[in-house]
Amino acid sequence: MRRLILSAALPALMLGACSTMPGAQDPTEASVPVAQASMPNFPADLTPAGVAAADDHLALEAVDGAEGMAFVARSNERALATLEGDPRYEPFRQQAEAILTATDRIPAPSFLGDGIGNFWQDAINPKGIWRRTTLESYASGNTEWETLLDIDALARAEGRDWVFKGASCLPPAETRCLINLSDGGKDAVVVREFDLTTKTFVDGGFVLPEGKHRISWLDAETLLVATDFGPGTLTESGYPYIVKTLKRGQTLAQATEVYRGEAGDGGYGVSASVFRDGEGAVQAVIFNRPLDTFRSERWWWRNGEAVKLGLPGRVSIYGVMGSQLVLSPEEAWSVSNARQNGAWSDPRTVEAGTLLAVPLDALVPPREPASVEVFGTQFEIFEPTDRQSISSVAVFDDRVVVAYNDNVVGRVATFRNRGEFGWPRTDVAVPGNQAVSLGDMSRGSGRLFLSTQGFLTPPTLSLFSAEDGTLAELRSAPPKFDASTHRVEQYEATSADGTKIPYFVVMPRDLVLDGSAPTILFGYGGFQISFPPAYKPEMGKLWLENGGVFVQANIRGGGEFGPGWHQAALNGDRQRAFDDFAAVAEDLIARGITSPRHLGIYGRSNGGVLTSVSITQRPELFNAAVIESPLIDMLRYHELPAGASWIGEYGDPRIPEEAAWIADYSAYQRLSPEVDYPRVYITTNTRDDRVHPAHARKFAARLEAQGHDHLYFEDTAGGHSNDADPVANARRWARHYVYLAQQLMD
Repeated sequence: MRRLILSAALPALMLGACSTMPGAQDPTEASVPVAQASMPNFPADLTPAGVAAADDHLALEAVDGAEGMAFVARSNERALATLEGDPRYEPFRQQAEAILTATDRIPAPSFLGDGIGNFWQDAINPKGIWRRTTLESYASGNTEWETLLDIDALARAEGRDWVFKGASCLPPAETRCLINLSDGGKDAVVVREFDLTTKTFVDGGFVLPEGKHRISWLDAETLLVATDFGPGTLTESGYPYIVKTLKRGQTLAQATEVYRGEAGDGGYGVSASVFRDGEGAVQAVIFNRPLDTFRSERWWWRNGEAVKLGLPGRVSIYGVMGSQLVLSPEEAWSVSNARQNGAWSDPRTVEAGTLLAVPLDALVPPREPASVEVFGTQFEIFEPTDRQSISSVAVFDDRVVVAYNDNVVGRVATFRNRGEFGWPRTDVAVPGNQAVSLGDMSRGSGRLFLSTQGFLTPPTLSLFSAEDGTLAELRSAPPKFDASTHRVEQYEATSADGTKIPYFVVMPRDLVLDGSAPTILFGYGGFQISFPPAYKPEMGKLWLENGGVFVQANIRGGGEFGPGWHQAALNGDRQRAFDDFAAVAEDLIARGITSPRHLGIYGRSNGGVLTSVSITQRPELFNAAVIESPLIDMLRYHELPAGASWIGEYGDPRIPEEAAWIADYSAYQRLSPEVDYPRVYITTNTRDDRVHPAHARKFAARLEAQGHDHLYFEDTAGGHSNDADPVANARRWARHYVYLAQQLMD
């Protein structure tokens, strides 16, 4: 197991009216154009000072402040009375808990030394146990597990709300591991060294205090650490920009600096990646210095010196194979080849999203990032079509395994490195119309875990041999809801600029197209994250079994069709994602699948930008919105940790031009007492240190101040990922679906 991680920033805009759709209710009947004058909290000027001056809820930004916690207590009391007082709540909670704590779930495996590791949570161990077994035992019908670390017991013994956030073990033996423990589910963790042979924390071993660390094993006595080394060593987003070697027995103050970015860097902080071959030997160490959310510099630590690599700013690195770096540029890249006579060919452009293997030596100075000279002729491994995109890559010693999406459906292929003879391809037979994901890999044995699933098909886990291409089924999850009543269709909507937007509909087989079906529309549209078909057991049990429809929109901003699909909705083009989402809603209504009265939306994190904007721009289309762990105040998001790390996605509100386009959609500033919004449900977590809870708090407070009916609930533990406790998570899902049933079914 290499790493087990649990878990993935103007003028007013008039609300546009949509065209009438034949055979459906005209959704513009309730449309109210909103002028800037009717937005009482829209800033008079868009400078940071002007935005703050117009904000009457700044006190809610103090996470544990008295005013904020009083607002939370008062709002929670009302929300819980409304949601948990509903007679559907307790059945929903029980059903969700039974699913989330079921003992017949597939234990997610990771290679761990010569065995298999797994982190497991259930009703008895809600905080979870880290355990291991052999591959033979895992594949059997009666797996025998050995407990390595009991997080429930550790939390009780130490009086801490510990949440397991993964382990990183030193190859090849993987008996020494760095355990990440979060207090309450935050992203920030305490790190402790753990010995798998004694199943105890190492006396005098590596220990790091709470922080957002970036750590890699270099050898048994040395770590590469990027962390908070004291005043002035973090970026404005709160992430590290300095890498040091930390020897066993040293304090952080004694660590030796080996690489330094700058305090003004963006993104998620500098990090060191140690790439190893199948025997565990180090092939290369690469430092990643993010310039913003997506652009980075890569530096090769060679012979004790960091050498800048001539790579494009946007690039994904998947691994090292011998002397070659396996990567995919996310922007067009000019490449030349060496002919046999030593002359260079004319440069040609490699399209964004292509998988390449490039010699590291070809990337060092004096090469320029825009044009690299590649020795050898066969550096291209896989070039997706315009309706395909790479989802994950596993790099072995002599081949790569590629999972990719083809019109948002999963496919897999292997490519063997034949040197000058190229990369012959072998397709892997996987079920059709499902998502495919690559799990943990063992480079030494040439194997990886591969899973498939669909909206109505539970996950199946298989063991894939990269060498001979065999796929052996290990586990198949039992169904958690009755899927026989529903079917899946994929449609396309036409967005405002004519772009075709695919979306999936999971609907009753006998659905009458009269617009009466209660429908949840889910979307995300950001950070190049794709959403292929996935089995959502709690949704199936609590929603589909009660006659509901579920829709998943693959809007721009995601990665479903490669880097271009994402970059089409970046920064000043963000409105395209909102237009895409509205187009899917309109298409659902036009088809008679649902109507505004029965259509609700759900989104979390970046999806909270989407849902809050959808409600403020197109309130006539929807009757419900679950807005969870959201970004909403987009004119101050960079002021709220860790918001500045996302400036590459949204833009910088401190720059006048960029503040202007953000102000065009930022839902917090654009609320109007003159608009009839649906009753929305906003929810977040006090211990969320990724997306600050003030976004949700302030939006709810402004809705309240303007007289809009809404529900607000803030949980006090769990963090952004909601992975701290499956029992608490069951309550969360029950509240979601009670609200949606109230709005769309009652």
